[in-house]
Amino acid sequence: MFKRALTLVCCTLLVAIFSVRADEWNKKTVVTFSGPVELPGIVLPPGTYVFKLLDSAADRHIVRVFNKDETKIYTTILAIPNYRLEPTGDTVLRFTERPRNAPEALRAWFYPGDNFGQEFVYPKARAVNLAAEVKAPVLAAPVTPETKPEELAKAPVETVAPPEVEEPAPPPVAAKPTPAVEPEGVPPPALEPTPAPVAELPKTASPMPLVALLGMTSLALVLLLKRLS
Repeated sequence: MFKRALTLVCCTLLVAIFSVRADEWNKKTVVTFSGPVELPGIVLPPGTYVFKLLDSAADRHIVRVFNKDETKIYTTILAIPNYRLEPTGDTVLRFTERPRNAPEALRAWFYPGDNFGQEFVYPKARAVNLAAEVKAPVLAAPVTPETKPEELAKAPVETVAPPEVEEPAPPPVAAKPTPAVEPEGVPPPALEPTPAPVAELPKTASPMPLVALLGMTSLALVLLLKRLS
Protein backbone atom coordinates (compact mmCIF):
# COMPACT_ATOMS: atom_id res chain seq x y z
CA MET A 1 0.00 0.00 0.00
CA PHE A 2 2.76 2.37 0.95
CA LYS A 3 4.71 1.53 -2.21
CA ARG A 4 1.64 2.13 -4.35
CA ALA A 5 1.04 5.51 -2.75
CA LEU A 6 4.71 6.45 -3.17
CA THR A 7 4.62 5.40 -6.83
CA LEU A 8 1.49 7.50 -7.41
CA VAL A 9 3.12 10.57 -5.82
CA CYS A 10 6.27 10.12 -7.93
CA CYS A 11 4.23 9.82 -11.12
CA THR A 12 2.29 12.92 -10.23
CA LEU A 13 5.50 14.84 -9.64
CA LEU A 14 6.97 13.66 -12.94
CA VAL A 15 3.85 14.70 -14.82
CA ALA A 16 3.97 18.13 -13.16
CA ILE A 17 7.68 18.52 -13.95
CA PHE A 18 7.23 17.53 -17.59
CA SER A 19 4.20 19.82 -17.84
CA VAL A 20 6.20 22.78 -16.49
CA ARG A 21 9.09 22.04 -18.83
CA ALA A 22 6.68 21.73 -21.77
CA ASP A 23 5.12 25.07 -20.90
CA GLU A 24 8.57 26.69 -20.68
CA TRP A 25 9.52 25.23 -24.03
CA ASN A 26 6.41 26.17 -26.00
CA LYS A 27 5.68 29.25 -23.85
CA LYS A 28 2.07 28.19 -23.40
CA THR A 29 0.11 31.19 -22.19
CA VAL A 30 -3.59 31.49 -21.45
CA VAL A 31 -4.94 35.01 -22.00
CA THR A 32 -8.40 36.50 -21.76
CA PHE A 33 -9.42 39.52 -23.84
CA SER A 34 -12.27 41.71 -22.66
CA GLY A 35 -12.62 43.28 -26.11
CA PRO A 36 -11.82 42.43 -29.73
CA VAL A 37 -8.09 42.14 -30.49
CA GLU A 38 -6.42 42.23 -33.89
CA LEU A 39 -3.70 39.72 -34.73
CA PRO A 40 -1.96 39.33 -38.09
CA GLY A 41 -4.68 38.24 -40.50
CA ILE A 42 -7.50 37.93 -37.95
CA VAL A 43 -9.56 39.83 -35.36
CA LEU A 44 -10.36 37.75 -32.27
CA PRO A 45 -13.61 38.42 -30.42
CA PRO A 46 -13.57 38.78 -26.63
CA GLY A 47 -12.74 35.48 -24.93
CA THR A 48 -10.02 33.18 -23.60
CA TYR A 49 -7.24 31.92 -25.87
CA VAL A 50 -4.04 29.88 -25.66
CA PHE A 51 -0.77 31.08 -27.22
CA LYS A 52 1.94 28.50 -28.06
CA LEU A 53 5.25 28.37 -29.89
CA LEU A 54 5.87 25.71 -32.52
CA ASP A 55 9.17 23.87 -32.73
CA SER A 56 11.34 25.83 -35.19
CA ALA A 57 15.11 25.73 -35.73
CA ALA A 58 15.13 29.13 -37.45
CA ASP A 59 15.92 32.44 -35.78
CA ARG A 60 12.26 33.36 -36.09
CA HIS A 61 9.34 31.82 -34.22
CA ILE A 62 5.96 30.50 -35.24
CA VAL A 63 3.09 31.28 -32.86
CA ARG A 64 -0.21 29.46 -32.87
CA VAL A 65 -3.38 30.71 -31.21
CA PHE A 66 -5.91 28.14 -29.96
CA ASN A 67 -9.27 28.31 -28.29
CA LYS A 68 -9.50 27.76 -24.54
CA ASP A 69 -9.69 23.95 -24.87
CA GLU A 70 -6.96 23.83 -27.54
CA THR A 71 -9.31 22.02 -29.90
CA LYS A 72 -9.29 24.72 -32.58
CA ILE A 73 -6.47 26.71 -34.19
CA TYR A 74 -7.49 30.29 -34.96
CA THR A 75 -4.31 31.48 -36.65
CA THR A 76 -0.61 30.76 -37.19
CA ILE A 77 1.65 33.81 -36.90
CA LEU A 78 5.24 34.60 -37.85
CA ALA A 79 7.17 36.32 -35.02
CA ILE A 80 10.63 37.83 -34.63
CA PRO A 81 12.49 37.89 -31.27
CA ASN A 82 11.91 41.16 -29.44
CA TYR A 83 14.27 41.82 -26.53
CA ARG A 84 13.57 43.74 -23.34
CA LEU A 85 15.96 44.88 -20.61
CA GLU A 86 13.90 43.98 -17.52
CA PRO A 87 11.97 40.67 -17.49
CA THR A 88 8.84 40.45 -15.36
CA GLY A 89 7.14 37.57 -13.60
CA ASP A 90 3.90 38.07 -15.52
CA THR A 91 2.84 37.69 -19.12
CA VAL A 92 3.16 40.99 -20.99
CA LEU A 93 1.17 41.82 -24.11
CA ARG A 94 2.06 44.99 -25.95
CA PHE A 95 -0.58 46.69 -28.02
CA THR A 96 -0.39 49.56 -30.49
CA GLU A 97 -2.54 52.64 -30.00
CA ARG A 98 -5.50 52.62 -32.37
CA PRO A 99 -8.28 55.10 -33.17
CA ARG A 100 -11.38 54.98 -31.04
CA ASN A 101 -13.79 52.06 -31.74
CA ALA A 102 -11.01 50.12 -33.52
CA PRO A 103 -9.84 46.76 -32.08
CA GLU A 104 -6.48 46.87 -30.33
CA ALA A 105 -3.64 45.46 -32.43
CA LEU A 106 -1.35 43.01 -30.61
CA ARG A 107 2.28 43.82 -31.35
CA ALA A 108 4.38 41.63 -29.02
CA TRP A 109 4.01 38.83 -26.46
CA PHE A 110 6.48 38.25 -23.59
CA TYR A 111 6.50 35.04 -21.56
CA PRO A 112 7.02 35.43 -17.76
CA GLY A 113 10.70 35.64 -16.79
CA ASP A 114 12.04 35.87 -20.36
CA ASN A 115 14.10 38.83 -21.53
CA PHE A 116 12.91 38.27 -25.08
CA GLY A 117 9.47 37.96 -26.56
CA GLN A 118 7.66 37.52 -29.85
CA GLU A 119 7.02 40.54 -32.09
CA PHE A 120 4.31 39.70 -34.59
CA VAL A 121 4.74 40.15 -38.35
CA TYR A 122 1.69 41.48 -40.20
CA PRO A 123 0.79 40.98 -43.88
CA LYS A 124 2.37 43.68 -46.04
CA ALA A 125 -0.83 45.51 -47.05
CA ARG A 126 -2.15 45.53 -43.46
CA ALA A 127 1.22 46.62 -42.09
CA VAL A 128 1.25 49.68 -44.36
CA ASN A 129 -2.19 50.78 -43.13
CA LEU A 130 -1.39 49.96 -39.51
CA ALA A 131 1.89 51.93 -39.57
CA ALA A 132 0.02 54.95 -40.92
CA GLU A 133 -2.65 54.64 -38.20
CA VAL A 134 -0.37 54.14 -35.19
CA LYS A 135 2.48 56.31 -36.59
CA ALA A 136 5.07 53.67 -35.65
CA PRO A 137 7.09 51.03 -37.54
CA VAL A 138 5.40 47.66 -38.11
CA LEU A 139 7.02 44.37 -39.20
CA ALA A 140 5.65 43.05 -42.49
CA ALA A 141 6.01 40.02 -44.75
CA PRO A 142 4.20 38.71 -47.85
CA VAL A 143 2.14 36.19 -45.86
CA THR A 144 -1.53 35.24 -45.60
CA PRO A 145 -3.54 33.22 -43.05
CA GLU A 146 -3.16 30.24 -45.40
CA THR A 147 0.66 30.37 -45.42
CA LYS A 148 2.16 27.16 -44.03
CA PRO A 149 4.54 27.24 -41.03
CA GLU A 150 7.54 26.12 -43.12
CA GLU A 151 6.82 28.92 -45.58
CA LEU A 152 6.49 31.45 -42.76
CA ALA A 153 9.99 30.61 -41.56
CA LYS A 154 11.41 31.55 -44.98
CA ALA A 155 9.29 34.62 -45.73
CA PRO A 156 11.30 37.87 -46.13
CA VAL A 157 10.57 40.29 -43.31
CA GLU A 158 10.81 44.06 -43.59
CA THR A 159 9.98 47.05 -41.42
CA VAL A 160 7.26 49.34 -42.71
CA ALA A 161 7.81 52.91 -41.53
CA PRO A 162 4.94 55.37 -41.10
CA PRO A 163 4.58 57.87 -43.95
CA GLU A 164 6.28 61.19 -43.45
CA VAL A 165 3.90 64.11 -43.00
CA GLU A 166 4.98 67.10 -45.04
CA GLU A 167 4.71 70.36 -43.17
CA PRO A 168 2.85 73.09 -45.09
CA ALA A 169 5.13 75.74 -46.54
CA PRO A 170 4.80 79.19 -44.90
CA PRO A 171 2.95 81.80 -46.99
CA PRO A 172 5.20 84.05 -49.06
CA VAL A 173 6.05 87.38 -47.42
CA ALA A 174 5.49 90.43 -49.63
CA ALA A 175 8.73 92.30 -50.19
CA LYS A 176 8.77 95.88 -48.94
CA PRO A 177 9.59 98.51 -51.62
CA THR A 178 13.16 99.76 -51.33
CA PRO A 179 13.34 103.59 -51.15
CA ALA A 180 15.39 105.22 -53.90
CA VAL A 181 18.77 106.34 -52.62
CA GLU A 182 20.15 109.50 -54.21
CA PRO A 183 23.89 109.44 -54.95
CA GLU A 184 25.99 111.39 -52.50
CA GLY A 185 27.56 114.69 -53.68
CA VAL A 186 24.87 115.48 -56.30
CA PRO A 187 22.77 118.56 -55.34
CA PRO A 188 19.04 118.26 -55.86
CA PRO A 189 17.66 119.94 -59.00
CA ALA A 190 16.76 123.64 -58.54
CA LEU A 191 13.11 124.48 -58.60
CA GLU A 192 12.02 127.09 -61.19
CA PRO A 193 10.34 130.15 -59.61
CA THR A 194 6.64 130.28 -60.18
CA PRO A 195 5.60 133.66 -61.81
CA ALA A 196 3.35 135.79 -59.64
CA PRO A 197 -0.13 136.24 -61.04
CA VAL A 198 -0.89 139.75 -62.48
CA ALA A 199 -3.53 141.45 -60.48
CA GLU A 200 -6.29 143.03 -62.58
CA LEU A 201 -8.07 146.14 -61.29
CA PRO A 202 -11.77 145.77 -60.96
CA LYS A 203 -13.80 147.66 -63.60
CA THR A 204 -15.96 149.90 -61.41
CA ALA A 205 -16.26 153.17 -63.67
CA SER A 206 -19.06 153.42 -66.27
CA PRO A 207 -18.41 155.01 -69.83
CA MET A 208 -21.68 156.99 -69.74
CA PRO A 209 -20.27 160.24 -68.20
CA LEU A 210 -17.58 160.40 -70.87
CA VAL A 211 -20.13 160.03 -73.64
CA ALA A 212 -22.25 162.83 -72.15
CA LEU A 213 -19.22 165.10 -71.87
CA LEU A 214 -18.29 164.54 -75.54
CA GLY A 215 -21.87 165.26 -76.59
CA MET A 216 -22.00 168.57 -74.69
CA THR A 217 -18.62 169.61 -76.10
CA SER A 218 -19.77 168.92 -79.64
CA LEU A 219 -23.00 170.90 -79.04
CA ALA A 220 -21.03 173.90 -77.71
CA LEU A 221 -18.79 173.91 -80.78
CA VAL A 222 -21.80 173.86 -83.08
CA LEU A 223 -23.36 176.86 -81.31
CA LEU A 224 -20.08 178.75 -81.41
CA LEU A 225 -19.67 178.23 -85.13
CA LYS A 226 -23.20 179.44 -85.80
CA ARG A 227 -22.58 182.66 -83.85
CA LEU A 228 -19.37 183.38 -85.68
CA SER A 229 -21.00 182.91 -89.01
